[in-house]
Amino acid sequence: MIPAEFEYAAPTTLDEAVAALNDAGEDAKVLAGGQSLMPVLRLRMAAPTTVVDLGRVPDLRGIREDGDTLVIGATTTHYEVLHDPLVAQHARLLTEATATVADPQIRHRGTLGGALVHADPAGDLSAPALALDAELVVVGPSGRRTVSAADFFQDYFTTAVEPGEILAEIRIPKHTEWAARYEKFHRAAQQWSIVGVAATIDIDNGTIRQAKVALTNMAAVPVRARAVEDALVGQAATADTIASAAAHAADGTDPMTDGNADAEYRSHLATVLTRRAVTTAAGL
Repeated sequence: MIPAEFEYAAPTTLDEAVAALNDAGEDAKVLAGGQSLMPVLRLRMAAPTTVVDLGRVPDLRGIREDGDTLVIGATTTHYEVLHDPLVAQHARLLTEATATVADPQIRHRGTLGGALVHADPAGDLSAPALALDAELVVVGPSGRRTVSAADFFQDYFTTAVEPGEILAEIRIPKHTEWAARYEKFHRAAQQWSIVGVAATIDIDNGTIRQAKVALTNMAAVPVRARAVEDALVGQAATADTIASAAAHAADGTDPMTDGNADAEYRSHLATVLTRRAVTTAAGL
């Protein structure tokens, strides 16, 4: 199939993009990398009156440092994130997760901001954003506002971005000394996660000083495994400690049952993958 007819806008500044989006009304769609939007348009699951293409807005792309924060433009591609030395140094968890996204072709076109705004519960980048305490800067006709990752994801395919607003950048506190690992289970290569675990830990002299663990596809939104984190902090980084903490991975979650797995199996996967992720991050 081919998409329904729509108007096309290609602004060159963020202000122009916000203006074009608001002029078009609530039926407009924003195009970042297009790896989620284009299939939906072709299947006519969406029929926007206008598509606002962000690909020509240079201020929305790139990676830079801002003191103790790493700033990533919303239209920065997965490929750029994956191969950027600043991300590898200061947000290793994001590098780990981005390496699992789809295939090289998708990673060359898809964008970090597009993936986060799409908010697929099986997407691989929302949980790392949550675990890294990212902040997301949204721009609209009323100006700029910052939303924490904990408040950004609200429901299936639903975020805090309001009609007429555009995600401009992702701000991540530097986790320079933190070890990290992203583990996912999927039925075949390049598919969405059935369950994923984003884990990053700070170890000092064999003791886990801090731990952040977030889960993919264990609820309508990514969730922090707080019980796992609490069980790890202050403990020796040993296989037994990690296994005991990982047993709490599914606590407080709400996994779905679908054609890929039932809720009980997803809970089991969360436990196994959490143990693997933390163990690998700890170098055990």
